[in-house]
Amino acid sequence: MASGSTKILPGDRSMDAKIKHLEFIQATITRMAGNSFLLRSWSVTLAAALFAIAAKDTNSKLIAVAYYPILIFWILDGYFLSQERLFRALYDKVRQLPDSAIDFSMDTREFYGGRNSWAAAALSKTVVIFYASVLVVMLFVALYLLK
Repeated sequence: MASGSTKILPGDRSMDAKIKHLEFIQATITRMAGNSFLLRSWSVTLAAALFAIAAKDTNSKLIAVAYYPILIFWILDGYFLSQERLFRALYDKVRQLPDSAIDFSMDTREFYGGRNSWAAAALSKTVVIFYASVLVVMLFVALYLLK
């Protein structure tokens, strides 16, 4: 065994507690990522549905209304991404804690700010590229429908 590594013994309760805490945090991270995925799929579905209705009725007001849910979904997606980043920072902290220091805290306030803020997450490359692409496609479709 390499020096500095910890041998895990069966029945080591402090290590079991650490692993369980990390599992709780990972489950939260997974849930936030799932919520983000659902928002993206709903944004595309809703935009397509509103444009289909607008095209059928040639109603320009419906075209304008289609932009609002996309912006709301963008904001929510930024929120879930910021929460995911906060919990990833917590995970990183907990994995480095000594086994005896595990308290099962899910408090992420100490990590808020910078890259983990809501605004930074909403304006991250992947989020901006996705929602800007949806908005640009919507703009082209709107221009085509309003000819």
